[in-house]
Amino acid sequence: MGDRIGLLRTALDAVVVLLASGALVRIGIGLRRGGFAAARGVDVSAATAACAVLSLVTSFALPDDEAGSGWKLAQAFLLLPLIAAVTRWSAPRELRPSVVLASLAVALWPVPLAPGGSLLESTGIAAVWLLPALAAVAAGAHFRRQQDLRGRAVLEARRSQRLQLSRDLHDFVAHDISGIVVQAQAARFVAATDPGQAVLALERIERAGLSALSAMDRTMDMLDPDGTASALPSVSQLPSLVADFAASGSARAELRMAAGLPEELPREVGAAAYRIVVEALTNVRRHSPAATRVDVALTLDGDVLDLGVRNDGVRSRPRPFAPRRGGRGVPALTELAVALGGTLAVGPDGHTGWRLAARLPFAVGPTPPRTPDDVSEKPK
Repeated sequence: MGDRIGLLRTALDAVVVLLASGALVRIGIGLRRGGFAAARGVDVSAATAACAVLSLVTSFALPDDEAGSGWKLAQAFLLLPLIAAVTRWSAPRELRPSVVLASLAVALWPVPLAPGGSLLESTGIAAVWLLPALAAVAAGAHFRRQQDLRGRAVLEARRSQRLQLSRDLHDFVAHDISGIVVQAQAARFVAATDPGQAVLALERIERAGLSALSAMDRTMDMLDPDGTASALPSVSQLPSLVADFAASGSARAELRMAAGLPEELPREVGAAAYRIVVEALTNVRRHSPAATRVDVALTLDGDVLDLGVRNDGVRSRPRPFAPRRGGRGVPALTELAVALGGTLAVGPDGHTGWRLAARLPFAVGPTPPRTPDDVSEKPK
């Protein structure tokens, strides 16, 4: 009877060693063929739990002696990398039971080898062997956390890219498209009575369409890692922007730029200023289509660029394409201004007017504290 139990114990110990070795080989093959992604797809939690249960059975349910200590030592050393691998790659639901069982198997295997020992001695032996298991758990958890951080960084980068794409589409393409709609409406009304004006409107529609296509090309270049990104717009393009706006509608638009304004502002500040003016002009066209005057002013206050856009805000019936609710344009530009260390505010100017005011420092500094005046209101 004793021989049969010994053979059974040895057979089970051999099964544990072979099963644990096979699981480690599978992980190694996954790492060699497909890297960490493939290794993550190798589910070894069930094999680890099975090895741990069999190891505990042979340790406590079957009589043992020092003759089987070699098998037990081999099992302990094989279970340690499996604990790290399960902690590193397995799902939380599968991870917990496998790690707990494997840690117990590693910690308790030498306890039956000292049957005459006291409870304190057995506890000390188990505590000593529990340390390597905890170290394996810590190693697996460290690499798992590093992978999670990398995954979050990738998701955040993608989110930032999507936000940048949506802002480019809103700031530039929406401006040109709204101009196209205005010109198309004007051409429809004058086509029969004044074909010459209709032809001019079509030319302006063509320029706005080409500008929208250029903005989309620039956005696609930003998304293409192998492409060459186009230069960002800057304040040097504001004269043509304001002139096109004045030509495309009934409002008189005037641009005033300080004589000492640097021709080459910092890249971020110049692009932000251009975006802000585009958003302001687009909102005038959408929300105050009957405005008769728009003033755009850029001045210097030390090393700060002051930007203001004001329209007389004459109320009229909204155009068919005018949105019924505020968009994300002004809030997004407010966030951009604050990120550059500046401020942006919009609100009423007098009884009928509407203004947008921004302050953008040349040198990017820490974000200033927010004040009630910095809270953006819904544009007209």
